[in-house]
Amino acid sequence: MTADVGAGTGPRDAGTGLSDAVTAKVLVIGIDGVLLDRVADADAPRLTGLMAEGLTARSGLYTLPMAETMSGPGWSTLATGVWPDKHGVKDNTFVGKRFDAHPDFLTRIKDAAPALRTYAAADWEPLTSTLQNGPVFSAKIDKRLSLEGDGNGYDVEDPKIATAAAAELRDGDPDAAFVYFCEADEAGHLHGAASQQYLDAIARVDARIGQLLDALAARPAYHRENWRILVATDHGHTDAGGHGGSSDAERSTFVIATGAGIPAGSVRDDVKLVDVAATALAHLGVPTTGLDGVPLDIRHQDDFEELGRPESGFTHTPPAGWSVDNSRMGTGGAAVWHGWTFTTDAFWSRAERDQGRELNVRARGVFAVADSGRWAAEPRTAAFDSTLTGPRRPVTGGTTRYLRFRTHYRHEAGQRAEVLVSYDGSQSAVVRSYTADAVARSESIPLQVPAGATQVRVGFRYSGDDAWYWALDGVQLD
Repeated sequence: MTADVGAGTGPRDAGTGLSDAVTAKVLVIGIDGVLLDRVADADAPRLTGLMAEGLTARSGLYTLPMAETMSGPGWSTLATGVWPDKHGVKDNTFVGKRFDAHPDFLTRIKDAAPALRTYAAADWEPLTSTLQNGPVFSAKIDKRLSLEGDGNGYDVEDPKIATAAAAELRDGDPDAAFVYFCEADEAGHLHGAASQQYLDAIARVDARIGQLLDALAARPAYHRENWRILVATDHGHTDAGGHGGSSDAERSTFVIATGAGIPAGSVRDDVKLVDVAATALAHLGVPTTGLDGVPLDIRHQDDFEELGRPESGFTHTPPAGWSVDNSRMGTGGAAVWHGWTFTTDAFWSRAERDQGRELNVRARGVFAVADSGRWAAEPRTAAFDSTLTGPRRPVTGGTTRYLRFRTHYRHEAGQRAEVLVSYDGSQSAVVRSYTADAVARSESIPLQVPAGATQVRVGFRYSGDDAWYWALDGVQLD
């Protein structure tokens, strides 16, 4: 049995003891400005309980010029399931927002299945305010609650939000809900993420989350419902307090997810903030077409993932069937970045801040990098010149195949970045060359397979002296 969009029903996993026909429902909890590492230090039994019951996935955000690590871009990214270069929100002014083209997931649910009930509650007005023209969560949502602080304490209304949302979850019948708490972020700004006050605020947010979870468990029909619970934050905080910049702490975000089919205590590093919307939609059977996010049930898998997460943060050993030719590179240079290197965002984005490495948002897990800029940080005898070549893949002569990959490339004069193709061992031909930046882009290159050809190999050659970089991920031949 598959999910019925109109009815909002779907199966629970076999072997769980749950009924075959249950009602699929989603609760997304947004907690502003929370560092996952500080949750472990706080008195937060409900959050740590969710982590033990399900999935924990941490990842890094973009930085400028894509967007600041602020609430406006962060919650817009979570809600729409696309990155800021699509939804248009770069800071807390919301200037340039494109929510008409990229609506929030609750609005998508209403558009696809008007019979499903949606609910949103927040004490930050840009999220749910009924007074604003075009908040993040639109007026199409069945019920929106928007509160603002009164100037006392942390100037937040988290207790009222928790009480109202718990009542709605327990006594109402929402199929999809978003509930937001901001007290931890306020404490971070006032006292810093290294403070006891920040930990105390996380503990209070944890108690509010407990109110919501208890409300779900008290629903009369709870045993016949398949709740997918997702908890996420929009950005991190510095020890001294504040965010918006490009430090690891400010870029820090995470997703916690529970529900049928999610292994208890699981940890992943291929989940992104955009996946929250995609997961919520897919759970209710609503299409995710056009999103950057992918449902949690779909694991990112390509040849680079076969390497596993390198313990040192990088490896020069290519996946099976792949090869790296560094014969033109000479000697010297920074050893870490000698030729094509296989690494992760957490490692590569630290190579040098604020040069756009943080914008490689469409890569996941392990990806390939040719970084002539960092390689040239040490003396070398020649320019960077390395070619990454994939395995031989079968083709049929006279057909069209599509080479697809995600690219993150920065260009300057004198660099070369070429996509090469060779059929049956013939000399490689250039099918794409880059002469300008191609930042966080998905590519699809049609390949006209010559008559009689039976095999193809694809290569990526990058050269430059003390120049920029090229990162690749998700290389496949469709």
